[in-house]
Amino acid sequence: MAEILQLLPAGFGIALQPQNPMLIIAGCALSLFIGAMPGLGSVNGVAILLPLTFLVPPTGAVIFLAAIYYGAMYGGAISSIILGIPGSPTTAIILGGMVI
Repeated sequence: MAEILQLLPAGFGIALQPQNPMLIIAGCALSLFIGAMPGLGSVNGVAILLPLTFLVPPTGAVIFLAAIYYGAMYGGAISSIILGIPGSPTTAIILGGMVI
């Protein structure tokens, strides 16, 4: 437990380097459009934007891919909320009792 508490500030230091928050914002912005498109989901978004990760360090690439994944899941929820139709299993929970 003591080791975890010692490594926690180092992890925050890496996550808050200037390049990494910019990768989070870029990944979420790109993946919102991918997630809102019918037929494309979070896994497809990661596969489409994977070549962009070759331009950044490995830590930034993992952060970018995670932002793409979660941003595309949120982007899929946009169309399901507006239309009232679940487009994927992750958005079925958002609509609640309307799914059946």
